Amino acid sequence: MGKKEIKPAAGKHSAKKKAVARPIAAGDDESARGRLLGAATHLFCKNGINATGIDAIIGEAGTAKTTLYKLFGSKTALVTAVLESEGKQWREWFIGAMESGGGDAETKLARIFPALKSWFSEERFYGCPFINAVGEHDKDQKQFRTIALRHKKVVLAHIEKLAREMGAAEPESFAHQLALLIDGAIVAAMVSRNPDVADTAGIAASALFEPAKHKTARRAGKADPQLAAV
Repeated sequence: MGKKEIKPAAGKHSAKKKAVARPIAAGDDESARGRLLGAATHLFCKNGINATGIDAIIGEAGTAKTTLYKLFGSKTALVTAVLESEGKQWREWFIGAMESGGGDAETKLARIFPALKSWFSEERFYGCPFINAVGEHDKDQKQFRTIALRHKKVVLAHIEKLAREMGAAEPESFAHQLALLIDGAIVAAMVSRNPDVADTAGIAASALFEPAKHKTARRAGKADPQLAAV
């Protein structure tokens, strides 16, 4: 929303003033979009998507309702934008946490659960926005499920890559097993508010490493269907 510029009126009534709106700059839209995304992300994660109304979002963002609909079109589109944005930021953080400091593939994989514990310890940890979004909505709702699966496949692909470098006989299966422990730890931390569940999940994960490297591959390139995390 643009600010209003005040100009004097013409003629003998020049002492009077009227408001003339300037054109809205592109930067204003970007600023409003950022504020709306930030407000929606916080409120959706803290209170839930269904429990958060448009008025609460625009109140926290400091924008008009017309601005929200102009930029996003609908609440559903805003939810989609939040999930896409959050997913990108989370993947960059998570993969960065594994890769930071270098080391071999097993060392990088071993950083997963300490990184999660750090996340669980944050004041604004409200669980996984994808798990929450799918859990809140009709289980036949495909839009949010599709976004969640796309996000998880990127994460799985990186874990699988490291598992292959580590020498896991069945890297895809190993990646799915770790992914199940990751998801379980996230849900347990959200429910219990106890970051230490990451340590427990890490202990369970450590028991998978040596067997994974020595296990004979049964099906090259494919995980057993019952072990699939997504």
